[in-house]
Amino acid sequence: MERDFVHKATEATVRIALVALLVAWCFLIVRPFIVPVVWGIIIAVAVHPTYRRLESLFDGRRAIAAIFCTVLMLAVLVVPTVMLAGTVAESARRLAADLGGGSISIPAPPHDIAAWPVIGEPLDRFWRLASENLEEALGEIRPQIAAFGRWFLSTATGLGLGVLQFVVAIIIAGIFLAHAQEGGRAANAIATRFAGEKGKDYAALGQATVRSVARGILGVAFIQSLFAGLGFLAVGIPGAGLLALVCLLLAVVQIGPAIVLIGTVIYVFSTADTVTAVVFMIWSFFVGILDNILKPILLGRGVKVPMVVIFVGAIGGFLAYGIIGLFVGSVILALGFTLFKAWLG
Repeated sequence: MERDFVHKATEATVRIALVALLVAWCFLIVRPFIVPVVWGIIIAVAVHPTYRRLESLFDGRRAIAAIFCTVLMLAVLVVPTVMLAGTVAESARRLAADLGGGSISIPAPPHDIAAWPVIGEPLDRFWRLASENLEEALGEIRPQIAAFGRWFLSTATGLGLGVLQFVVAIIIAGIFLAHAQEGGRAANAIATRFAGEKGKDYAALGQATVRSVARGILGVAFIQSLFAGLGFLAVGIPGAGLLALVCLLLAVVQIGPAIVLIGTVIYVFSTADTVTAVVFMIWSFFVGILDNILKPILLGRGVKVPMVVIFVGAIGGFLAYGIIGLFVGSVILALGFTLFKAWLG
């Protein structure tokens, strides 16, 4: 009897170990695709109502509607990316030309800077040196410039990979949209398997959460950054695309683009005529409060999620998965929080 028990226990242990090894191996294989696939599911769920309208417009031809929707989303992604790359490249070209031609002039520091505690004297010395001999001043901080260059190159590479992941996720979303009915049945079946009779309710709640956060947080952030970028381009601010990207990131993490807008308003007042500066200030004020107008409309249609959940999800997702995790993390954590709260209730 005891020998039989030991034999069965050993056999069960070996089987469980083999299954665990197989699962772990499968996870390692599909791990690079998890985030793009999850992001593709989020995009597909968020834009599904729009896809249904396109499907009706194309007389029920799901494939054509999915292709059209995918191309439209790719255009929305590619156009701002090209604008961003163009403005950054132009700014870098101008800076290199000015440095090479020696046309950059730095004014002398104010007299009271030297009186600042701790940093006053070294800042006054370096600033005065830069105003008299910029090349020598840059030579003093050459290691810091090299470190910044490595950081900037790494960041640019990460952004490039992030854009590539976005493109892959949008294509995956288009495939999911073309098979939306089958995907809905599969989601309900999986939810029912895990949660029993309330599985469909949890699936519907998850769908509402994804759409609410995708529209109320990510959609509003995109609209805000788009309007901010249009204002930057209109008044000719250098690096308008890069500043618009910073506005997008700040809006996603719920900090808001006010810091960038205030800085650009000060810059425009110091470089442009009064009428242009005032109009841009009014436009910036409108962009700054736009989220307060749109969020109650878009976020309130689904479920309400505390902003701290969105913030933690965005930051955690960014640290774990890079630029695409900034968007995926907020949605996933909001979904988990909502379903957990519903389960407790």
